[in-house]
Amino acid sequence: MLRRHSPIATVLVAVAVAAVMALARPVAAMDTNAREAILMDYDTGQILFAKDADKPMPPASMTKIMTVFLAFERLKDGRLKETDEIPISETAWRKGGSKMFVEVGTRVPLSDILQGIIVQSGNDATIALAEAISGSEEAFAELMTRRAHELGLVDSTFRNSTGWPDPEHRTTAHDLARLAAEVIRRFPEHYALFSETSYTYNNIKQGNRNPLLYKNMGADGLKTGHTENAGYGLTASAKRGDRRLILVVNGLKSVRERSDEAERLLEWGFREFEHVNLARQGMPVETAEVWLGDSPKVPLVSDRDISLSVRRTARKDMTVTVEYTGPIPAPIVAGQPIAMLRVSVPDMEDRSFPLYAGADVGRLGPVGRITSALGHLIWGAGG
Repeated sequence: MLRRHSPIATVLVAVAVAAVMALARPVAAMDTNAREAILMDYDTGQILFAKDADKPMPPASMTKIMTVFLAFERLKDGRLKETDEIPISETAWRKGGSKMFVEVGTRVPLSDILQGIIVQSGNDATIALAEAISGSEEAFAELMTRRAHELGLVDSTFRNSTGWPDPEHRTTAHDLARLAAEVIRRFPEHYALFSETSYTYNNIKQGNRNPLLYKNMGADGLKTGHTENAGYGLTASAKRGDRRLILVVNGLKSVRERSDEAERLLEWGFREFEHVNLARQGMPVETAEVWLGDSPKVPLVSDRDISLSVRRTARKDMTVTVEYTGPIPAPIVAGQPIAMLRVSVPDMEDRSFPLYAGADVGRLGPVGRITSALGHLIWGAGG
């Protein structure tokens, strides 16, 4: 349902612009056995479900998403090439936990190292990459933290590249979900590595630990994690049609519980919510009345596609309102912010999006202004 309001107080527009980037609060009741969890819509950034999502937690091997993010950045800007050979130090070779089984003193192509990290979760490969980029794992961890903060992941502090237990090595489910979204958005050419179900190196074949890759449910990433302190965790993403959801769960008690809870939450998200497209970039949403212009109206457009994830049962009760202070005095310059698109959906925080003039509107000459003003006085704005 589209309603147009005019006039309104100008101050409302200024307040709403600041609110555009705010994420909607979790919109539906749900429960999970996970200690921390978040379910996020990739396209809209909306949080569909959250449980202690901003509470600091040990991420275990989900840390490696940040490690490979830094490698992907260097591949994209040319500082690294997939054919670059990564030296294997004794420090990397001796590291315990999951391994790629690289051999000390050898040099391994970066393309293999990345698969060893992503598919096999090799701590040895991860440390070798960290040392190749920053000289030491400690220096690389400082780089990880600094870059995470630059990305807005301000609740993340990394002390190593692998997720090895450390009391100061912490992130949040929310930060991991946003990091996953950045990987998918920025590096589509490398993201396919996360969907590989197995990789063989040194004649040792290892399977990807992400259980969702084997369930035929649209899952295509990202990374599991497990330590005694962290419990069993998973940062996952799945796509069906034009919808993609990102899930983070942590603190589960077993491999089986991690698999079951992750599948259940993603299925719930796809089943209960749908995308509603509200505007296409550059396409008129509505028109606004113009005062003393060489055109009586100006089209209102968005500078981006606007869509929301809403409960399927709530769509019929959704209201969409265009609000502006009007009539808008000419001259008007294309791209000038002049209105707001406000969306109200039951059980969701209201959302607001700015609308801009879709065309220039010149000011009438003296005779035209007098004639138009008299018309408004005699006939009203609609005359």
